[in-house]
Amino acid sequence: MTVRTLTPEQHLDFLRTWTADGGSASFLQTPAWGTVKSEWRRESIGWYDPSGRLVGAGLVLYRQLPKVKRYLAYLPEGPVLDWDAEDLRVYLNPMVRHLKKAGAFGVRMGPPVVTRRWDAAAVKQGVADASVRRLGDVPPSERSQAGARVVSQLQELGWRPQQVEGGFAAGQPQYNFQIPLRDAGGAARTGEDVLAGMNQQWRRNIKKAAKAGVEVTHGTPADLPAFHELYALTAERDHFTPRPLSYFQTMFSALLAEEPDRIRLYLARHEGDLVAATVWVRVGGHTWYSYGASSTEKRDVRGSNAVQWAMISDSLAAGADVYDLRGITDTLDPDDSHVGLIQFKVGTGGEAVEYAGEWDLPLNPVVYKAFSLYMSRR
Repeated sequence: MTVRTLTPEQHLDFLRTWTADGGSASFLQTPAWGTVKSEWRRESIGWYDPSGRLVGAGLVLYRQLPKVKRYLAYLPEGPVLDWDAEDLRVYLNPMVRHLKKAGAFGVRMGPPVVTRRWDAAAVKQGVADASVRRLGDVPPSERSQAGARVVSQLQELGWRPQQVEGGFAAGQPQYNFQIPLRDAGGAARTGEDVLAGMNQQWRRNIKKAAKAGVEVTHGTPADLPAFHELYALTAERDHFTPRPLSYFQTMFSALLAEEPDRIRLYLARHEGDLVAATVWVRVGGHTWYSYGASSTEKRDVRGSNAVQWAMISDSLAAGADVYDLRGITDTLDPDDSHVGLIQFKVGTGGEAVEYAGEWDLPLNPVVYKAFSLYMSRR
């Protein structure tokens, strides 16, 4: 196996073929995402088998160390390759050699590999049990042997798991909440099926929003300032640092240029007032709820539920396999402020999903240690 630089067009063609054949790929592994993360140097790389066939691809983001031409090579939620391979060295060794030549002192990646799943009933039971504090304390509904094999191989090959508090890292979340849009046999679920899987409060809130006259429409990039105003208010209320408007403008410009239906803006209005707004992203059969905002004044009209239901319905109409509500922490502690996030998402009737997480391979131990120290002080 050899690893070579790809053009963005070659990278995108590979992802189209991969997802058309039933494979999954994160939007963080699309060539366009490299344009969004403009503060990083970017490179698309491809894996070629001995016959010259392209069998894997990845987006590498290079973060430079201050004043030194040495880089952390980062593949968020990637790379896209056959993680079921019997021996991952076949893929990882040529990748490491390529990145080392490019000046990397270390490599960080997030294998898109599931290790455990918990259905909604298991999560609810954990929340209700006063003795349970973490999702890991609840027996999973499913353990992935393939995921366990990947974790075991990475440890044997000298990769280090990133230690994260509650499942949230500086990079991407290890725990996500997802709604499967296909049943166990692979048949597409209907809107009625998905609604029936939701809890009573979610169904009631969706009906309440419709009865109150909440209207959900697709916005355009011209509507981003209105979205951002509501998003900034949400950030202030919920105590997180908002991204600037320019970030979302770049994101929409880059992703729409790559695929006309890669990203959408949803706007929920009540009597002309914007009460909720969200960003939806799609790659192949995977759709994501990426960003959200909601007003405090009209929470009783349930705009957040209405806009979520619109995105789920559109994902079903697009033939998607999964609707991903993105990150949750692993806390089930009722006294932890983060538990509200999982309680909101578990009402959709989906499942909590644990990924293998992010892993580092130091290539220059001295420089890597200096970088780790630098990042810990930031």
